Amino acid sequence: MMQHRVTRQLLSWYDENQRELPWRGTTDPYLIWVSEIILQQTRVAQGWDYYVRFTRRFPNVEKLANASEEEVLKLWQGLGYYSRARNLHAAAKDIMNRFNGQFPTRYPDILSLKGIGEYTAAAISSIAFNEPHAAIDGNVLRVIARLFKIEEPVQSTRGKRIIKELVEALLPEERPGTFNQALMDLGSLLCMPRQPKCDDCPLTDSCMAHASGRTDELPIRLKRRKAKKRYFTYLHIQQGGCIYIQQRTGNDIWRNLYEFPLIETDKPIELSELLHNDEYNRLLGEITSLSIDGPFIYKHLLTHQQIHANFYRVTLEKGTVHTLQNQYVQIAEEEMKRYPISRLMHKYLETNSPK
Repeated sequence: MMQHRVTRQLLSWYDENQRELPWRGTTDPYLIWVSEIILQQTRVAQGWDYYVRFTRRFPNVEKLANASEEEVLKLWQGLGYYSRARNLHAAAKDIMNRFNGQFPTRYPDILSLKGIGEYTAAAISSIAFNEPHAAIDGNVLRVIARLFKIEEPVQSTRGKRIIKELVEALLPEERPGTFNQALMDLGSLLCMPRQPKCDDCPLTDSCMAHASGRTDELPIRLKRRKAKKRYFTYLHIQQGGCIYIQQRTGNDIWRNLYEFPLIETDKPIELSELLHNDEYNRLLGEITSLSIDGPFIYKHLLTHQQIHANFYRVTLEKGTVHTLQNQYVQIAEEEMKRYPISRLMHKYLETNSPK
């Protein structure tokens, strides 16, 4: 059968061409879990060093569960999508409480952990415990959509169901984890979104998209939601070697990370408009002895948001500023490196703050 031939060809190719990655070769479910969470929304090249640092500091569930959230977020700094780190931390605590510190072995229990969806649960279950669960990520969606010339959008419920059924039909009982990793590697190394390397692919003879000349057209995708534009004005307020910061709360982006006093507006504003802004005047309007440099302009892209940020460096004379001290945390400027911050803040501080 075609399915059996595809499975054999793919496993044979993987045995010769698999990527050498720091989490490969282990069956430790904790290490597999961390690697899979890091690789969500992150390229392998970027995630590699983060994985090494994270697992050195937190080599097991207990170490991670006992850490402070601030330390976890600081170690995650620069990877973005910080809910991943918060969910890892929460799930580690859950494992300690609900499973006596032992990573669960059953697929439903793995799936019940915070931040773990069907793909991650399947990856952990198949790689760590050799359970026959199909791990469907973006690479796998693309490979299978081309291999079988799937006409349904791959993000749709029907498209996902069709692809899952096809992968389950291909999944070998004896090496499910290896097969899942082989599909991921094939999508990453050869069956890429653009300019796939069909000549090097072990499945070219079986690929229906290649046979019909439709490789570039597949997979079919739903239109992306238009990114929301947001306009941030940050006030880098310096006073006698100290600065003012606040911790983000609520369910917005960068929750629990630290930043300068922020004024968000519904459109871009110039300095002349900022000086008449109600929020600015509430913070600094009564202060006459100050100087302002900027703006230092940055654009930061998130999955569904575009952040247009202006940073202003505001220098105050020494003395007490009650309105700021009541609302913000005052720290020595050099202490900022101890606090977890967004990539946007990090980019600004790299070039506009004392080392």
